[in-house]
Amino acid sequence: MKRWIALAAILVLGTAAIVFSERRKVDSGASAAAILYLIADTEHEITRMPVRFTRMSDADEIRAGDELAKGYFPDTQDKADPEFTKIQAYINQVGLRLAQRAHRKLPYRFHYVRDKAFVNAFALPGGHVFIGAGLLALMDSEDELAAVLGHEVEHIDHYHCAGRLQQEQAMHKIPLAELVALPVAIFQAGYSKDQELEADREGTQLSVEAGYSASGAIRMFETFQRLYDQVRAQAKTPQDELSQVAIDALQGYFRSHPLPSERIAQVNKMIAGSAWPPHPERDLAIAYIFWTDRAEEALNEGKYSQAQELAARATQMHANGKTLTILAQAQFLQADFTNAAVSYRKILDGDVWTTDLANAYAWSLAASHQQDVANEFRRWIVLLPGDTQPLQVPLDGLLLLAGDPAPARRLQTEILANLANNSGPDQLSDLSWWWYLAKDYSNAAELQREAVQRRPGNLRMLMRLAWIEIDQQRLADAFETINRADQIATAPLAEKLTAPAVARWQAQEHDTALVDFERVIAGHPEWTNPHWVASLYSPLVAQSVQEMQVELYRRKKAKANAPR
Repeated sequence: MKRWIALAAILVLGTAAIVFSERRKVDSGASAAAILYLIADTEHEITRMPVRFTRMSDADEIRAGDELAKGYFPDTQDKADPEFTKIQAYINQVGLRLAQRAHRKLPYRFHYVRDKAFVNAFALPGGHVFIGAGLLALMDSEDELAAVLGHEVEHIDHYHCAGRLQQEQAMHKIPLAELVALPVAIFQAGYSKDQELEADREGTQLSVEAGYSASGAIRMFETFQRLYDQVRAQAKTPQDELSQVAIDALQGYFRSHPLPSERIAQVNKMIAGSAWPPHPERDLAIAYIFWTDRAEEALNEGKYSQAQELAARATQMHANGKTLTILAQAQFLQADFTNAAVSYRKILDGDVWTTDLANAYAWSLAASHQQDVANEFRRWIVLLPGDTQPLQVPLDGLLLLAGDPAPARRLQTEILANLANNSGPDQLSDLSWWWYLAKDYSNAAELQREAVQRRPGNLRMLMRLAWIEIDQQRLADAFETINRADQIATAPLAEKLTAPAVARWQAQEHDTALVDFERVIAGHPEWTNPHWVASLYSPLVAQSVQEMQVELYRRKKAKANAPR
């Protein structure tokens, strides 16, 4: 008899699926995947039937969920990191505010997954909710976060997670004690369309009851709509928000969830039919962390304007040394030296100063061509406690550029007399570069060679020496110095190729020079900015760079106009 009931259920469901598929307008082409999804959905509905009558106890669900959660946490978690701790605490705070209004009184716990490629959230039976860094990075309001967490809470609250667990148990005849070995991907894959839309409705209601705006859900789904459109178009780098790994993951997400347009329409209908009081959305208090990370990525990719915009937003919300440093570097690399100096000064006023930061501040002041920058730098030094002797080099360097070489000469004598000190070679190298900027290449070369002799494996010293030798037209020496620098594996692209490009251009090796220069500007567009080059390097370097740019443009234009 039971077999006949099961057979009848299969026939009814199969007939209903055929009728539904005939009448429904499908927004995608025919494929084997559609058949597989139909079979999977039919199997899914069949296995749900006995679950409705044999629901597992809360205690069993909580025990199974706890064991599943223990085995999930990825290796990328770093709970000692202060940013991780802050994000985790914030997610937990918002999540618990929602969970206390859920129907089922379970021990809800909320977890941050530190994986930029994980643009998703999911729930496990018994109260565990996980949300990925990739999804958080797309938000800018706490209301969006509440909508996502509320959705996942409702998957638990309405037994969707527990039902999935029991389906696996029924299908594969797994004892309850062994269910903890199930892959967590089973719970990441999404649920039936009705269950997903139910979680949207109930999650939105939950967030509104907790004092959030329903527009948070709308804006989250609008973000999904934009990403859905981009994934369908197979964009490789959609608005620089996602990696290709994340895009691949999103393709699976969109296959297993209702269309974003349907989800938006449902919430809009709820808003229209409700008497919900309007609530302004709250800023996502941790957004600055993700803006800062994206700003750093943009900076490393040579997208300085984007890096500045993101870092400025992060700084406005929560200024700290990291956000201000990225902002200052982005400004500096766009030749906005005046604002870069302001940003560096804020860093130095707020944190313990370092010689590198002090030099960056001094070079920004020098390149800004403002009046009396040496006294501006001196006024900062006066405010500092403790030993400020290492700051004498940039101060005297600024005085040197202002036309007063006497302090720099006195300091030079003092450093040369104390080169045995650990900091002596570094100070000598820095002072040498100020003489280079002052166009005294002979003295600059002598000091830099002495520094290199003391620190033969120092990349920065070697590259500085190469630049000085290029300006002295000692090209053979410059190539030898560059070759020594090439042996240093940590040398970045710009350091290893820009000086050789200029040297080869001066040596009339134009073809090779242009190959090197083109590689440099592909990742370091600051070298295409004449003001930036002229402010930080010699007139010879600025002229060579300009000539290479003109020749590159001429060759590209000639190639484009050549007959095919």
